[in-house]
Amino acid sequence: MMFSESQFDTGSQIASSPATAAASRDTVGLVPLTIKQISEASHSGDDKSNFVLSGADVVNVTIVGMVSNIVERNIDVTFTVDDGTGKLACKKWVNEPVDKLLMEEVKEGIYVHVDGHLKSFRGERHVDVFSVRPVTNFDEITFHFVACIHNHVRTSKDQKMQGNGTTTSDSLNSTPHTPIQNGMNGSKSAPSSQVSIPFSVDGLKGFDQMVLAYLQLPENYGNEKGFHVDELAQKLKLPKNKIMESIRALEDEGMIYSTIDEFHYKATSSS
Repeated sequence: MMFSESQFDTGSQIASSPATAAASRDTVGLVPLTIKQISEASHSGDDKSNFVLSGADVVNVTIVGMVSNIVERNIDVTFTVDDGTGKLACKKWVNEPVDKLLMEEVKEGIYVHVDGHLKSFRGERHVDVFSVRPVTNFDEITFHFVACIHNHVRTSKDQKMQGNGTTTSDSLNSTPHTPIQNGMNGSKSAPSSQVSIPFSVDGLKGFDQMVLAYLQLPENYGNEKGFHVDELAQKLKLPKNKIMESIRALEDEGMIYSTIDEFHYKATSSS
């Protein structure tokens, strides 16, 4: 059974800070991973603060699994996620009202979608959570595991192509790729660790880019609860169905994530 008990376990003590958890959002896109993959990631530096999997950097991750061992404190909530391949400790800071609102929906025994920053403390890996929401459609669990497989295949192929002096885009030239907007200025190619379904050229220059650019505005990026899809449609004067298509595409690329519910979204990095 996919979601059976696993032999992996995690320690209960986690060290971090709200500042570092927030700062981690300004790095690379989200990488869909199973907890077993996370346990197999290696450290990329002497400080053991960064991780590498299949030759690609792993910073921010997405996991999906069942919640257990919830412990609530004044400034944070810790819990364990079990996806059937392993268990992983997670920590959510609750300094803001929106954070408390997020955690009210998280109960033991339910499946959740978690986005956060992968860290290590005293040899135990955990996730500093910046978004968590209940899974309401169980197709999402299947989709997540497919995304994990897709990411693994792409990153492994990237490393093989680089070893042969070529790139993935050289061998997969049937679909055009578009640079992803840099968090500072200009643009850059998407790191292999955040590649999923590639953008079409028209997609990124059109509705997708409009939605992303709006969410990345400094005054909007500071909104912790994000923006409702209806508000995005109103502000950008676009049909709601086009907004939803762009939301799905940008979320698949790890460039935005849902916040307080499946209708509020926030960019993973500022413009």
